[in-house]
Amino acid sequence: MDRRNFLKCLGGAGAAALASGPMLRALAEPSAGEGEFFVFIHASGGWDVTVGLDPRFEAKGLIDPATTRNLDTAALTRWKDGGAIEVGEQSFAPVQPAGSKLVFGPAIGDLADKYDRLTVFNGLAVNTVSHGDGTVFAATGRHLAGGRVPASSIDAIMANEFGVGQILPSVSVRFPSSFVGQHLDRRAMPLLVDGIGSMGRALARTNMNLGVDDRSAVTAMLSQEAQDLAKVSNDPSAMQGFALQLQALTKMTGGPVQTLFDSAKLQAAQPTFNYRAQYMGPVATNFAFAVEAMKANLVRSVAFAAGGFDTHNSSYVDQGQKQQELFDMIARLIEVLDATPHPTKTGRRLGEHTHIMVVSEFCRTPQINQTMGRDHYPNGSALVVSPKFKSNMAYGSSDPEQLLPRASGKFYDGERAATPADLLATFVGAFGVDPRKYMRDGEVIKEVLR
Repeated sequence: MDRRNFLKCLGGAGAAALASGPMLRALAEPSAGEGEFFVFIHASGGWDVTVGLDPRFEAKGLIDPATTRNLDTAALTRWKDGGAIEVGEQSFAPVQPAGSKLVFGPAIGDLADKYDRLTVFNGLAVNTVSHGDGTVFAATGRHLAGGRVPASSIDAIMANEFGVGQILPSVSVRFPSSFVGQHLDRRAMPLLVDGIGSMGRALARTNMNLGVDDRSAVTAMLSQEAQDLAKVSNDPSAMQGFALQLQALTKMTGGPVQTLFDSAKLQAAQPTFNYRAQYMGPVATNFAFAVEAMKANLVRSVAFAAGGFDTHNSSYVDQGQKQQELFDMIARLIEVLDATPHPTKTGRRLGEHTHIMVVSEFCRTPQINQTMGRDHYPNGSALVVSPKFKSNMAYGSSDPEQLLPRASGKFYDGERAATPADLLATFVGAFGVDPRKYMRDGEVIKEVLR
């Protein structure tokens, strides 16, 4: 039953009472962002922006560029020798497709061809070199407070704002999700899973003791009991919420939803993603899940982590390939979304209503260390693919000498570099939502919005 028929069944007074409850207020009318979808990706470990989004291909100051000595270039489809750094070493030439205002490093892969869909943020002042702190800062716009996460993450924010009517407002696969604040609708709490397949196993039901019909009957009885109790309660919202959860459980354990968490069926439905990729193969199933779940209009937000970027030593040689595999999958995602009809908007495509953000907790040092790797560095780059943002543009920059963030604009507190909080506030503000509803820090960067 949809929300409109649900409220009609309650009657005028009952509907008003229900909609006034904090938990179920969103049932009153469809949200303005009801047809929008969100994908959030955390490149965990801290990626090297010098070979991807903020290229450095010459030795200058502290910069020790990627070369044929410290990076495996054989797998990089966009690698071109850009000149000798030392005897026997070649750095790379910048990647800039015809018509592109963006300049990339060789790890950008096929995503370079999607330059007209990209908004790149460089020179983000991350202000930390700690994995835990940087991860929380990237997802919430706040640093850890005494080891605790002090604010909600971006996926929970968008789910709370636009997704409470979905069966699965937010699905989080190892993404740094957090749900903090008294004003949030509990239905928007992200569903945290270790893997798509593991959730499918959790939803499976045995027929050893009860069959499908028996389970449905029990669920219906409990749901009706909850609604009966709500009628005699001073605050009916809790029991009505329980009834809705039981109704959602029936849908989740049915065929369509359960199929969404079946890795084999997802891969068969979306063969375009590279499930055999050396490093990002397991992540490919998350991309397939995002597409299929949005096609079915069962989610609002899908967030997941893509790991392996914490390369301090000789494993750094694979950093470029890891980034390329991730960027290639994002390119495939854009293509699939552009070809997929929107589930509720006739004549529209998912690509016109899906908003993607890719972040990491910080970047790697501009100089190679003694073990042929790069360490933590308090600078950041991020990537947004969204019809709400101006594309084929880069905002912000880093210091050409040491790769530190430099001032990118005038904010209320003066001229400074943008921070992850500004990026998140801009993303939230792009949908007509006041970021202060969820965030303490950050300002909307209007010049990047359409």
